[in-house]
Amino acid sequence: MSQYTHNNILVDTQWLFEHLNHPNIRLIQADMNPQTYNAGHIPGAVFWNITTDLLLPDYRINFDPAVWQKLLENSGITNNTTVVTYGDFAATSAWLFWLFKVFGHGDVRVFNGGYQKWMSEGRPVTIDSQIITPTEYQLQTPDPNLRAFFQDVQESIGKLDSVLVDVRTPQEYSGEWFFMQPPQKTERAGHIPGAVSVYYELALNEDGTFKSVQELQTLYTSKNITSDKQVITYCAVGGRSAHTWFVLKYLLGYSKVRNYDGSWNEWSRIPNIPIE
Repeated sequence: MSQYTHNNILVDTQWLFEHLNHPNIRLIQADMNPQTYNAGHIPGAVFWNITTDLLLPDYRINFDPAVWQKLLENSGITNNTTVVTYGDFAATSAWLFWLFKVFGHGDVRVFNGGYQKWMSEGRPVTIDSQIITPTEYQLQTPDPNLRAFFQDVQESIGKLDSVLVDVRTPQEYSGEWFFMQPPQKTERAGHIPGAVSVYYELALNEDGTFKSVQELQTLYTSKNITSDKQVITYCAVGGRSAHTWFVLKYLLGYSKVRNYDGSWNEWSRIPNIPIE
């Protein structure tokens, strides 16, 4: 069986268990609120609140370098720290990985299977908060090459060498839902013209781990999402689409894939912009 293109950036439950007390490894758990973390988290994990630490009030991702630098320093992360990411939400780990790479951090790992698999194996959890000694972090300039912007998406529509991948639920893609519920007031539901629908969780096994190379290749090539094309992934706010970006770039080796982090939150709110 073929291995992933970057097999070394995935860690499993056993590896994490053996490295829980390693001084140069920082485990980050990110969720929408601290309830899951407070109820029981992996020992040593630092909690990040997605809503307040990573997003702006309009649900756009906060790319302010000063905010990101302070978050890393307050989490005890240095430029040489190995960071392992996970969350209660299936896409969180890969989304955090993408964010770390946008800001140029060197050693980031994705916890394969995440909290779901950790708990299913009866691994240890704690309710104790991690005591953190703040660090100094030298932040790099954010890398725009990992991001797709509105104009990039607009220019890709209808091009044979480009493909837009909508990784949201089928209900969001069809316009039945606007981010997990029927559209409210002026919200416009649907998808970007020409976008292909591939729900991001189709890349996962039932236990939350990633499917094999062969299964993933079949999943995407069956939708004409091939490595020779310029691929842009999107969802509602850029989190789930970062998961598919990770699968295509780091597991399958696609070299021309970017994440449209503005996603439907931006596209649908621009007046007179076409939707399907």
